Amino acid sequence: MLRTVSSELAYIALLFALFVIPKALQRFRIPGAITSLLLGLAAARAGLFTGDPTLALLATLGITGLFLFAGLDVDAKDLRRGAALVAQHLVIQALLLAGVAWAIAAATGVDWRPATLVALALVTPSTGFILDSLQSFGLDADQRFWTRTKAVATELLALAVLFAVLQSTSAARFAGASAALLAVVVLIPLVMRAFAVAIAPWAPRSEFAFLVMLAVMAAFATRKLGVYYLVGAFLVGVAARRFRERLPAFSSDRLLHAVEVFASFFAPFYFFSAGAHLHPELLTLSSLATGVVYLAAMIPLRVGLVAVHRKLALREHLGQARRVATALVPTLVFSLVLAEIVIERFEGVPPWLVGGIIPYALLNTMLPALTLGATASFDEVHLEVTEPEPGPALAAAPPPAGPGQAG
Repeated sequence: MLRTVSSELAYIALLFALFVIPKALQRFRIPGAITSLLLGLAAARAGLFTGDPTLALLATLGITGLFLFAGLDVDAKDLRRGAALVAQHLVIQALLLAGVAWAIAAATGVDWRPATLVALALVTPSTGFILDSLQSFGLDADQRFWTRTKAVATELLALAVLFAVLQSTSAARFAGASAALLAVVVLIPLVMRAFAVAIAPWAPRSEFAFLVMLAVMAAFATRKLGVYYLVGAFLVGVAARRFRERLPAFSSDRLLHAVEVFASFFAPFYFFSAGAHLHPELLTLSSLATGVVYLAAMIPLRVGLVAVHRKLALREHLGQARRVATALVPTLVFSLVLAEIVIERFEGVPPWLVGGIIPYALLNTMLPALTLGATASFDEVHLEVTEPEPGPALAAAPPPAGPGQAG
């Protein structure tokens, strides 16, 4: 009886910590995700919630919600409207990824596969986090359009690279995993079609529960394929968005807000769990020094490439271009996932090389809050009706700068 009461009090204390403390610290421009991660790190050092199956389940729902939300925001029309600029952006990102991976492999002597994953952790924007925080970044409608479109396109590229790297141990494994993933991709719309025909007409307002459960099942399926939970959840979101003609409720504002609330509620558990599972060998002075090197090298490079590209392609003022580039800087979720994968899958990788990803991700996630004048946090839900996003601005002259946007 005492143990049950103690357990209940522990969970109540956890809920209080995850939903109150991050809010209190937002006044200091500390993103709630970072606060949750640090709370998890502190709890693990105190021996609390170690190996807790309930927390593991809540964390899985958190990562699933994050990438379901990101997938639902993939709009093929947006990608087509900005196709030329997005294609150029992806070429630049691919070259950046290849260059960083080569530099890591050449400097440390590690195999190309973990080197590529570390490079992915350094250059891939955390799309779910960015999309949820977009309204708080202080960007105008056109800048939000480009931030959303570029973040989604870059994540699609990163997921493809992640799959290829993890399954490239042999041709047979790659072929088998590709066939299994293709089966998942084909099966998801079939399940949605069956739901639309056999269940939805007699079960109104059941779309949200169905979508979340389908995302969880797909996430576990892709986890078994060795490409982590995020791929399956992301695929369900993309498929739901494309299925909107058959079942418009799958892409309605009501459903999008419901998924956002779901992700916002469970995401703190994911970050708490990620902090609790950080390997001690990653938390050293060498890792901190490596993180500082990553920051000094990667942030100017990433911001500079995006800003210069926008200046040349759209003739934007560098000050405006820098705002979009800065909004794309946070890598928190992708960095945490990839650091965990490298530690679990690859032996002989120097701990400081992977450990440097952690301070790098924590600090770059704070950059928009510090420089764009807003506090980015995934536990901050935006339920207001947003203004329609315009198409890409391809005019020769840059639009007038709004207040505080002049570079």
